Amino acid sequence: MAEVLEALMVICFGISWPLNIRKSYLAGTAKGKSLSFVTLIFSGYVFGILSKIIMLGAHQKVSVWVLAVYVLNAVMVFIDFVLYFRNKKLDRMNGIGS
Repeated sequence: MAEVLEALMVICFGISWPLNIRKSYLAGTAKGKSLSFVTLIFSGYVFGILSKIIMLGAHQKVSVWVLAVYVLNAVMVFIDFVLYFRNKKLDRMNGIGS
């Protein structure tokens, strides 16, 4: 039951990322975006993934689908991270400071 609740938590957090990625892509600017926030969120997902890998190494029960949700969320946050730098470059090209 604990794994189901954990997966639901990560799924709830992850629902917003596709919308955020779309918004970042369409906006074409890094203005108003916090790199430290995205970095902290990405780091949190990486720590969660590492926790699951350590549990696997210790032969503890780990649900593969919970791990998959962590990885999917980390990938989406990484895409948003990459878009930040793309948008930062567009800002420089357009003479916009953020």
